[in-house]
Amino acid sequence: MQLDLKKYVLALKHTFSISRESHDFQDTLILSLSLDGKTGYGETTSNPYYNITVESMMAEIETIRKEIEDFHIDHPENFHAFLTSKKLSNFAICALDLAAWDLYGKLQGKPLYDIWGTGNTSYPTTNYTIGIAPVEKMVEKMKEMPWPIYKIKLGTEDDVAIVKALRQHTDAVFRIDANCAWSADETIANAPLLKELGVEFLEQPLKADDWDGMQKVKQHSVLPVIADESCIVESDVKQCGDYFNGINIKLTKCSGLTPALRMIHEAKQMGLKVMVGCMTESTVGISAIAQLVPQLDFVDMDGPLLLKSDIADGVKILPDGKLIFPRLNGTGVSLRP
Repeated sequence: MQLDLKKYVLALKHTFSISRESHDFQDTLILSLSLDGKTGYGETTSNPYYNITVESMMAEIETIRKEIEDFHIDHPENFHAFLTSKKLSNFAICALDLAAWDLYGKLQGKPLYDIWGTGNTSYPTTNYTIGIAPVEKMVEKMKEMPWPIYKIKLGTEDDVAIVKALRQHTDAVFRIDANCAWSADETIANAPLLKELGVEFLEQPLKADDWDGMQKVKQHSVLPVIADESCIVESDVKQCGDYFNGINIKLTKCSGLTPALRMIHEAKQMGLKVMVGCMTESTVGISAIAQLVPQLDFVDMDGPLLLKSDIADGVKILPDGKLIFPRLNGTGVSLRP
């Protein structure tokens, strides 16, 4: 195999703010694996919350470049097991895992959803994310992008008032993501008010390790609660089952499609709702997520919609939320010149 790595700096349409950070650009690693005339692409974004940079991931991968290029990929699961044994970060493994699956599908002559036997005719609609900003700016973003489902980032002193103000401008479904900014009592008090305002569920309202608080929320919240920062890797799914109504899987954090498939299966066996979310990836990462959508209850794959310009072609998201899957196999990705 031939391995190639490249850093991209993705410019966002608007400043993106959550409860703990704001940014106008997203650094991302685009990685390719080529074999027998086919090329598979993977992506992982940097993340200050987890102290991950593109440079740190590239350095990790370079230390085992020869072993990667010499590896015979008979199946992506075996390649993922090999990468895990090398103690790479989950973020670095994710880019390699996505590229391996894309390459595998292209070599097999099938899209991944077909390989997994799920088809692609039925799937949930992605939400469109509205970051924290003055209410006027949040309304402006909604008007710029009319959408059936909005994920609203919160974590301010006036969260319920913000949702009331936004509700005056749309009938869309709302989902709330507080990114660990609330207390248990605040969550329980906010939930009935937000439910009346058309909120579907709350995502990670409490700090990731506040299990006592989440137990209280699980018992008393009138809205379902979805784990994000509390559910990073496969081993987290079981514990989250006792404290949440569902989980949000991030490919970058869990280390790719390989563990995500297992997490989806385990969560469904436990009766949990399953969501897959994005980290403002380009169409490279989003096309990988799209292969999973027939297996999901919810999806957050609006990354390319938040960018000023994209760097790849692949799965396309239409203005009504429907998806157009490309004719290319694997994840269907090709980089733009």
